[in-house]
Amino acid sequence: MSRYYIIAGEASGDLHGSNLMKGILAEDSGAEIRFWGGGMMASVGGTLVEDYREGAVIGFSQVLLHPRKFAARLSRCISDITSWKPDVVILIDYPGFNFRVAEAVHKAGFKVFYYIAPKVWASRESRVKKLKAYVDKLFIVFPFEIPYFTSKGVDFVYKGNPLIDAIDNSEALSEAREVFLMRSGLPDRPMIALLAGSRTGEISSMMPTFMEFADRMHSMEYYSDYLFVVAAAPARSEGDYSRYVGDREYVRVVSGMTYSVMRNSLAAVVNSGTASLECALIGTPQVVAYRTATLNYMIARMIIKVKYISLGNLILNRTCFKELLQDYFTADNVLYEVRRLIEDDFYRDGMLNGYKEIRSSLGGSGASAAVARAMIEELNK
Repeated sequence: MSRYYIIAGEASGDLHGSNLMKGILAEDSGAEIRFWGGGMMASVGGTLVEDYREGAVIGFSQVLLHPRKFAARLSRCISDITSWKPDVVILIDYPGFNFRVAEAVHKAGFKVFYYIAPKVWASRESRVKKLKAYVDKLFIVFPFEIPYFTSKGVDFVYKGNPLIDAIDNSEALSEAREVFLMRSGLPDRPMIALLAGSRTGEISSMMPTFMEFADRMHSMEYYSDYLFVVAAAPARSEGDYSRYVGDREYVRVVSGMTYSVMRNSLAAVVNSGTASLECALIGTPQVVAYRTATLNYMIARMIIKVKYISLGNLILNRTCFKELLQDYFTADNVLYEVRRLIEDDFYRDGMLNGYKEIRSSLGGSGASAAVARAMIEELNK
C-alpha cells in the first residue's frame, strides 16, 4: 500500500489523472491518493485538496500579473505534500507550476514522477536540466518524444498515449445520434462544433471571432439551417460562453458532451490543445484557431522552436489540418476553411487519412493502466 500525491492543473490533466488513478487503484487496491485536480479525478476517489478551477494561472503575462496568487498556491501545495509525506509525487503536465513543486519536494527527499512531459522539445529546452535534477522518472506520451529525450539522456518510460483509451471507452462513440440529441436538447440539424478552450482568457479571446464566423456562415443560404454548437469545457459553466452568444438561435452551448458534439458535427473549429488531438482521434474534420495576449504571443515566437502548435500536426511532422494563429484567426479565414472541409471531398479525405496515421502512431489501448503499473514497479524497486 503506497501513498500517491498527484497534481493536475487543467482540464486535460484532470482527464488523464482520473484514468491514471483508476489504473493505480486497479494495481494497488490499498493505495491512498491525495490530489490537486478536478471533478473527473474526484469521481474516482481519493482526497481532493484543491480544484484547479479555483486558481489556475496560465500564460506568461498572467503569472506576471498575479505573482502573489501563484506563490500562495505553490506554498500551499508544497506545505501539504511535506505534511502528508507521500511515497511519490506525480506531476501531470502544467510545467509552470509543477517544475517549482518538483524542485521543492525533490530537495525535501520525496520521489517525483512526471507524467506527460513538459514540452521542452518546443520551447525552454533549459528545463531539461531540471527534469534530470528533480524528476526520478519521466513518463512520455508521444512517439516523437522518444528520440528527443533519448538524445538528452533523460530517463523515461513510454507506454502509448492515454487519449486512445479516454476516447475509445467514451459512450459518445457508441451512442446513437438520436440519443445525443435527446440528451443535449438540440434539434436535428447539420452541426459545426466550436471549442473555445477552458481558460477565461481563451474564451474571451476566441468567442467573439467564433460568433462573427457563425453569423457569416449562417447568412449564406446554403448554410442557413446549420447549428453552431459551442462545447463548454468541463471546468466552465454554460454562462461563461453563452454571454457571447446573445440571442443567436443558431448557436447553442452544451456542457459535458464534448466528444458527442465532435462526433455529431460535420466540422470543428478547435482551440489548440488536447481538443485538437481528440478531434483527430474521433475523426471530425477540423481547423485549429488560436489567439492569445499580444505579450504572450511575442514571447512565444521568440522561444518556440517547433513548426506547429497542434499535436496532430507535430506527430505527422506535416500539416494535416490548418492552423489559424493570432492575426490569421479571422472570421473570414475560419469560414473559408470550414467550407473547404464540407465542400471539398479531396481536402477532407486527405485530412481523414492523416487522422488514421496519427492514431496508428500513438499505439494501442491500455496506456493509462500500463503507466500505472510502470509507476508501481518503479516504487517497488
